[in-house]
Amino acid sequence: MRVTIFDYGAGNLHSLAKAIERGGVAVHVETDPVRAVDADALVLPGVGAFGAAAERLAPGRAAMRNAVARGLPTIGICLGMQLLFDASDEGEGAGLGLISGRVSRLRAQRVPQIGWNAVDDACDSLFDAAPLPIAYYANSFVCRPEDPSSVIAWSTHEGDRFPAAVRSGTAIGVQFHPEKSSTDGVRLLHAFLDEAQHLSGGNR
Repeated sequence: MRVTIFDYGAGNLHSLAKAIERGGVAVHVETDPVRAVDADALVLPGVGAFGAAAERLAPGRAAMRNAVARGLPTIGICLGMQLLFDASDEGEGAGLGLISGRVSRLRAQRVPQIGWNAVDDACDSLFDAAPLPIAYYANSFVCRPEDPSSVIAWSTHEGDRFPAAVRSGTAIGVQFHPEKSSTDGVRLLHAFLDEAQHLSGGNR
């Protein structure tokens, strides 16, 4: 199975690639958003600023949006989750718009949120396969979906309840960093890969 990490100038791609790698999975890093969707699964990594990432995405935004909307299994991590939405208060540019809503700053005195936090009210097959009661966060901004039915798990920081994870079809977004969330986080990534492999039929 071919897994592509779309590189929009984010850091920490090596540790993410190592967390994804396993038998039968080939991980490729791609800077071209059009070429990035030629894969069995797409990963939008989690370090960087929304405006800069949206600028890198812009030349292939329509191609990526169409591929994900048609069923390309995708996981967006932290900033990658935010790119699934329309836009962000953090910077200019458009996200993929797969989930209607906007990204806004955490309503808290202590920002950024850095460290472990609970993952509550999980309600998706991904978490059934890989329960994750706590996860590692490093974020100042969070997603505010127009339709809360897209939310598949929640977290709270200083009274601000925000989506810990969302789903739109075969696209999943997680505000936390599974690659930094110990064994349970890596297990969640592998549960996503299992789902992607099932959807692709393992034929590519």
